[in-house]
Amino acid sequence: MMNQKSMKDLVIVGGGLAGSEAAWQAAVRGLRVDLYEMRPKLQTGAHTSSYLAELVCSNSLGSDLPDRASGVLKNELRRMGSLLLACAEKTAVPAGGALGVDRNQFAELVTKQICEHPNINIIREEVQIIPSGHVIIATGPLTSSRLSESIADLSGLDHLYFYDAIAPIVSKDSINMKIAFLGSRYQRGKKERGDYINCPMTREEYNQFYATLLNAERINLKEFEKNLKNGVKAGAHPHFEGCLPVEVLAERGFEALAFGPLRPVGLIDPRNGKRPYAVVQLRQDNVAGSLYNLVGFQTNLKFSEQRRVFRMIPGLENADFIRYGQMHRNTFINSPVLLKPTLQYKTRTTLLFAGQITGVEGYIGNIATGLFAGWNVARLVRNLPPVIIPTSTMLGALCFYISHASSNDFQPMKANMGILPPLDDGKRRNCRERAKAYAKRSAAELEKFLLEKRFSENVRYEKLNNAQIH
Repeated sequence: MMNQKSMKDLVIVGGGLAGSEAAWQAAVRGLRVDLYEMRPKLQTGAHTSSYLAELVCSNSLGSDLPDRASGVLKNELRRMGSLLLACAEKTAVPAGGALGVDRNQFAELVTKQICEHPNINIIREEVQIIPSGHVIIATGPLTSSRLSESIADLSGLDHLYFYDAIAPIVSKDSINMKIAFLGSRYQRGKKERGDYINCPMTREEYNQFYATLLNAERINLKEFEKNLKNGVKAGAHPHFEGCLPVEVLAERGFEALAFGPLRPVGLIDPRNGKRPYAVVQLRQDNVAGSLYNLVGFQTNLKFSEQRRVFRMIPGLENADFIRYGQMHRNTFINSPVLLKPTLQYKTRTTLLFAGQITGVEGYIGNIATGLFAGWNVARLVRNLPPVIIPTSTMLGALCFYISHASSNDFQPMKANMGILPPLDDGKRRNCRERAKAYAKRSAAELEKFLLEKRFSENVRYEKLNNAQIH
């Protein structure tokens, strides 16, 4: 348990994506930071290392295309000087139009950068009660039960949670490349070969796989909940829509997978020159190219069932599972009731929340809210007013959503074009033209915001942006 009387300017609880980014942003602005991370003394059940910023689910940070929602948010983070985005680009692996990383190299690089900063002190200890002073809570989806209780006591509200899942990882050497082939949908990535390994299915193979998947034995959610001892209650929807277990998605109908993660559009089986009925894609998971994860195959099947069912996929009949998929709880607070768009707690303005615990979903969203919390807490420590980023930017729209959504049925949200305010120029556009216009407006509004506010952060940003990430 931590000492309440810290000699630092700021205490950050949680060394994940948001906490690490927040610590860096505050530290480069001159704040002395105590960064608390309970691992490895207290593990979560989903993490496997003691590194900061460990990715426990996918190794993809989403689309890098400038007219996609996550691409818009990444461009905002580049302009604002995100450390973690720079680390991700430094440790990138081939992923078509997405930004995929070697998860170990990424976490190792982030940890190195944080550890070497003279203004950051890392403390490997569980925080059981909310500290006093200037604080950022960035404990993420796997907040410890004791801290969860402290947050619930402060708010007078129960926590909420939903279940998230991770996909299995297999060794590349165990993939049958006589059946599987390299390629990217829509010719994205390296055109001569593509960045994904594709396992094609005929309709008959898909039928058999689908029927077996529906009847496969799953881990009982009630047992899982008991093991967590979380003391919180589920939200209105037990699963996050953007990361559904593959078996749950299959329950929505026979074609749900074929038109979802297994859609074959833009892919041709080189064995017969035809488009398969369905395709299971595998994405490179490390720089060495020795590990691949099954895209869209988050699952809560028992490990023995994963071996049996997923080896039915053509090309994976001898798959060597380096990591099995599993489900974990994602905790989040009722942010519309508790938070301002500045990420400040409404009744205690020196307390900020960032990352997935706020209801912002997706790696990039977590990083972005950590960056913003770091900016605002640095201003608060210097007795400057916090800022609100324009809602026409993706980051501003995310912060507005979590602070203004309906509190009766609040559910997590990741970056998407639907949360941006509509374009008001009266022009008629198709979907892609509209997305490009949103992206252009976001960049212009962020630039205008930074120039108008002219905080000292801008000068610091220029120094950070030109620094070498080593």
